[in-house]
Amino acid sequence: MVDDMKSKPLVFLLIISLVANAYFVLLEEQPSFEEEQVQEMQARINILEKENENYKTRINQDNKSLQSYASQLESYRKRVFELESNSQMCPAGIEGFATLQGPAVFKKVGHERSGPFVVENVSEQGALLNLSVEIRPGKGRVLVQTTPLMGVIFQDAANTAAFVAENKTEKQLSSSDIIFSISAPDETPGVDGPSAGALMTLLTISAIDNSVRLNDSITLTGTVDNEGNIGPIGGVLEKAQAAKAGGKTLFLVPRGNRELVTYKYVERKFGGLTVVERESETVDAKEYIEKNVEIRIEYVDTIEDILRYEK
Repeated sequence: MVDDMKSKPLVFLLIISLVANAYFVLLEEQPSFEEEQVQEMQARINILEKENENYKTRINQDNKSLQSYASQLESYRKRVFELESNSQMCPAGIEGFATLQGPAVFKKVGHERSGPFVVENVSEQGALLNLSVEIRPGKGRVLVQTTPLMGVIFQDAANTAAFVAENKTEKQLSSSDIIFSISAPDETPGVDGPSAGALMTLLTISAIDNSVRLNDSITLTGTVDNEGNIGPIGGVLEKAQAAKAGGKTLFLVPRGNRELVTYKYVERKFGGLTVVERESETVDAKEYIEKNVEIRIEYVDTIEDILRYEK
């Protein structure tokens, strides 16, 4: 009986110990409230870090896009500046007009009957042509309208004249058409050659630049190259005669024509026979023409020399 009473408290204590151990085991297995909060916050931190990495990636991509856009914008600004500069150099709608008379030489063919034969005589004569240039908005073309018709070499001279005038005036003519018009007396046949190049250059410069005023009492002859140099031509004496007949007082001649070949007829007697021979003689063109044609002559080397006489 006594033993039973002693064993009961021990059993009770054992039960309490088991219950307590079970409680503590369960308590250790289940996270506390604070640990749950920590875990939840850590999960949020992980999510935020991932989002932050995503934002960094987007920002880098946006920065690259901004750099690309900035580069394109700078390129567009440069292009606009170039277009504005070109627009100032070559304003749309350049217009101008200039006209002057220039000498030309053509061959005149005559026929004479001598007994049963017909003899053909070919001589060179000078004539004044009316040259004009009109500049108007267009497509950068150089056009030639002539009466009588001119040859291909004349067209080439017109292109060179336009090129030189564009360079000398520093005006771009890519948006303008240059139209040369040439007319001659009805009896003048078609002529060709580059000898009107200097005159066409002068006309084009005057049409572009109103400050270059042409003097009707002056005319000129000579080729022109791309650098504006004036080259020699043929028929300078006949051209001087035509200029004088047209009322001109000054004739500008290429320095390359300063030597003039003239001819004189000399009679020689051989027994009872008289023979007429033609002899050539080289003289200074300025002296000879001023004395015999009575028109003032000045030599020129470049288009700048010509412009000095026109101002």
